[in-house]
Amino acid sequence: MLLVASNVFMTFAWYGHLKFKSTPLLIAIVAAWGIAFIEYCLAVPANRIGHAVYSTAELKTMQEVITLCVFILFSWLFLREPLGWNHFLGFALIAAGAGVVFLGKAS
Repeated sequence: MLLVASNVFMTFAWYGHLKFKSTPLLIAIVAAWGIAFIEYCLAVPANRIGHAVYSTAELKTMQEVITLCVFILFSWLFLREPLGWNHFLGFALIAAGAGVVFLGKAS
């Protein structure tokens, strides 16, 4: 849950300013840094706790899949940008690749 929360904050830090293009760039950067600080306060403990169970590669893989899921919702709900079949197919292929990382875990 910490990784999900951290990804929500990071997505807003990286892409939230796109909804407010009239805001001066310097203000957007400072606001993004503030949001990213909250993200780090969630991501660092999430990775410390998660590393007791998962390898670093597995944690990174989970983070990337979570990022895609959060981004899909963010893009659709916040930015009101449509996602096409090619986006979903590409994201699905990334998720399939992520599944390969966990294949050795089952043995």
